[in-house]
Amino acid sequence: MIFAAVLAGGIGKRMGNVDKPKQFLMIGKKPIIVHTVEQFCIHDKFEKIIVLCPKQWMPYTKDLLDKYLGRTDRVCVIEGGDIRNQTIMNAIDWIESNYGLEEDTVLVTHDAVRPFVTSRIIEDNILAAKKYGACDTVVPATDTIVQSDDEKCIANIPERSKFWHGQTPQSFMAVKFKELYESLTEEEKDILTDAAKVFVMKGEKVRMVEGENFNIKVTYPYDLQLAETLLEGDK
Repeated sequence: MIFAAVLAGGIGKRMGNVDKPKQFLMIGKKPIIVHTVEQFCIHDKFEKIIVLCPKQWMPYTKDLLDKYLGRTDRVCVIEGGDIRNQTIMNAIDWIESNYGLEEDTVLVTHDAVRPFVTSRIIEDNILAAKKYGACDTVVPATDTIVQSDDEKCIANIPERSKFWHGQTPQSFMAVKFKELYESLTEEEKDILTDAAKVFVMKGEKVRMVEGENFNIKVTYPYDLQLAETLLEGDK
């Protein structure tokens, strides 16, 4: 079985003076989260598309998805966790409670505020997770990467060809993630805010899947303007 988890736990502090989390802001004629969930709805391989958000925003999220997507059994909204990986664990626990977990159960996790994910990226994630057990969507670093130990002076300028920018989806076997996450100490859980890092820290290989430069994460006001431009370009 294959499931999608759309992670909508952010509250949008970096977006500035807004009255709602950034995933609910509009681009074009629809909220960002609706654009994102639509990209997963067009895939018939998903048993369920699980949207995870803060508890206080669950009714609003459900109403929003019903309004734009219509009532559908393929999408459900559940409560997220305090941190990203706990949100993923909530999705896995929900799957286990409602469907049971099998060794080959695949979970495709994606940021709710990356509305330009493509069908090709999603499909490549599913294939890579099935074949390799875990994968992360990346694009090559185009800018020079600078390392600083004190936030004042440059300590190192690594070779750019070895660096990649991480995106989402991040996809993996749900059973394996649960096993690795539950083996972490509480201190490790606090510092590992990324699913791929859990695998890497535990010595597991994570396959890279080619992303797209336009698969942006809408985080700052500038990103919202860029998203509007990208949306216009798709028409």
